Amino acid sequence: MKIRRILATAVAAAVTTPVVFLSAAPAFADTKPTPASTQKTTPGDEDEDPDFAEYEKLLAAVTKAEEKVKALKAERDALVDDILAHNVSPAVKAEYDAAKKAVEDATAAKATADTALAAAKDALAKLETDPAATPEQKSAATEAVTAAEAKVAEAVTAKAAADARLEKADTARDDELVEMTRKTELLKGRIKVAEQELAAAEKALEEFEEGGFGECEEDDSIKVALSGPKTVTAGQSASFSLRVSNTSERTLENVEAYVDAVRLPEPGELIDDETDFSKRVIPVEWSSADNLEWTPFTEEFDSIEVGKLVKGGHYDVKLRLTVPADATAGKGVAFSVGEYDNNDGDCGIGEQFAQTEFDILAAKTDKPKPTPEPTPSETTATPTPAPTSGGNNTTTQQGGSSNTPVNGSLAATGANENLTQLGLAAAATVALGAGALVIARRRKAGTNA
Repeated sequence: MKIRRILATAVAAAVTTPVVFLSAAPAFADTKPTPASTQKTTPGDEDEDPDFAEYEKLLAAVTKAEEKVKALKAERDALVDDILAHNVSPAVKAEYDAAKKAVEDATAAKATADTALAAAKDALAKLETDPAATPEQKSAATEAVTAAEAKVAEAVTAKAAADARLEKADTARDDELVEMTRKTELLKGRIKVAEQELAAAEKALEEFEEGGFGECEEDDSIKVALSGPKTVTAGQSASFSLRVSNTSERTLENVEAYVDAVRLPEPGELIDDETDFSKRVIPVEWSSADNLEWTPFTEEFDSIEVGKLVKGGHYDVKLRLTVPADATAGKGVAFSVGEYDNNDGDCGIGEQFAQTEFDILAAKTDKPKPTPEPTPSETTATPTPAPTSGGNNTTTQQGGSSNTPVNGSLAATGANENLTQLGLAAAATVALGAGALVIARRRKAGTNA
């Protein structure tokens, strides 16, 4: 089985942040889409996409490997923290703390016994040099010294036992710390292996996405036709129609269509690197006979998946464009291109793109605008006439491209313009300096799934 995959579709270049089409929750189409051509293959005839399954498998392997590396590093870091803090098992820690306390107590008891013995000896020495001391006093002092010496001996024995206990507990704690250190070394090895597994998984994914792929050629097998109203009011939705047709002599598999819409810059408007082009994107939703809900375009689902189209077959799609309510009056453009990817490795991008321009009318408001009082001056400036609505009457509505330039920068397209025509198709992004519509189709041949 040939392996094939769509690598990218994006409106890119100067736009640094990918644009996600904004949309409300999908609602059932209020305008029923035109039924799909009966020449489109039935759902039961459509094959599952092995590339998508393979891509998900490779992506899951990368994610799993990343999580494994992350978990192992977290385990190692936690062990290092425990080693530095001498955090051993609760039982070993409890015994070590108790042994340490016993040593402290035994040391204090011996110090007390030593002090008592010194005092007893001092008292005896004074009595022995005192002529007035009685034999009874001297005998009692001698006995006190003997008792103090016994206490010191007991304290020494207890101290020795406490020291031995602490030494044993310290050894047990050290043994655990050594074991924890050994585990960090083992984890270091496991992390290295996991990182190698991650690198292999990432390489496999990269090779699937890029390695051994060739860019699909343009041909006239797939065509799109786009039509819609000549005026769109800001804050309101407008319906457009898209037809994707197979004009070749064979069945086309895995057919997709891409649609985009933007507001054009106003005459004389300054466009630079800091211009926020994302604010010019017009949200687009689509529905069809087999997808009745309005479905927004997103980064994850950036195309209309038509499926198979037999020779001469076509697929009709309803589009809904919603210009933001705060958009000013001006011009807008919607454009589309189709592509296909056959299971035998053959793939292609439509040589032509469909484009339709329209006038954007400012949102309607019930509040009357106050009439400004004229400012006294020696001369009165002549007001600039408002732009005339009516749209682009030269837009080709059935599968052609527009010859109307946008700010003088949009050229007519032709079959020999290769991928450049796709950039010109994105009339708005060309005019905005935001980049071009890039439809890259690549395929990987050879390996059997």
